[in-house]
Amino acid sequence: MDPRLTIIAHRLENVGRLIAVSGGKGGIGKSSTASILSLSLAKMSYRVGLLDLDFYGPSCHLILGIKGVYPEEEKGIIPPEVSGIRFMSIVYYAEDNPLMARGIDISNSIIELLAITRWGKLDFLIIDMPPGIGDTTLDVIRLLKRIEFLVVTTPSKLALETVKKTLEMLKEAKVPIIGVIENMKVKDSPWIRDEIEKLGVMFLEEIDFDTSLEDCVGDREKLLASPFARDINKIFPKLDLI
Repeated sequence: MDPRLTIIAHRLENVGRLIAVSGGKGGIGKSSTASILSLSLAKMSYRVGLLDLDFYGPSCHLILGIKGVYPEEEKGIIPPEVSGIRFMSIVYYAEDNPLMARGIDISNSIIELLAITRWGKLDFLIIDMPPGIGDTTLDVIRLLKRIEFLVVTTPSKLALETVKKTLEMLKEAKVPIIGVIENMKVKDSPWIRDEIEKLGVMFLEEIDFDTSLEDCVGDREKLLASPFARDINKIFPKLDLI
């Protein structure tokens, strides 16, 4: 048995809730959701960690404007804290270089990252997942026994079909699903809501397409004041998150 698995459980023993933000496709606002959810919770004085596990396209550091701060080594790795968020990402090790890894190499990287990171006491650890239901998702389910999933889709039929597969896989694995957010809403239609509810999954919120969000990237104060953040905040009463 890999001794790092026992260490992972120890590293997370003082973390309240583990929430993976997932979606079937890239470009649906998954990383923005994870980043702004973390930022909003931290603004409310919760102790929050954000782990970017999108190995092939880490972007949370860009969205939040995290630069010039780095993890510290002390009996493991202590994440830097920015705006009340303890942040860890593969970008600290791969930098801006493409990650040439697959399969067992990705699994080992995830295990190592989880085993060395000292989160300390947290109310929430938000995990930005890569798109789809590949090895990373399966590893997270295997390694993090208390993980819950918050799933993001868009009004696109293609996005919904991949999200349906994600939801069915999570249900089959008996992984708790917090609910589904419909991002980038551009017209008034209940179609996504109806399709999600047919699957017996909670539909959480419609998030209107925010044309100003791109201009907010890298500026945490602007992000918190954006219409996107306003809509994200609407989900809190429905989630038993706070």
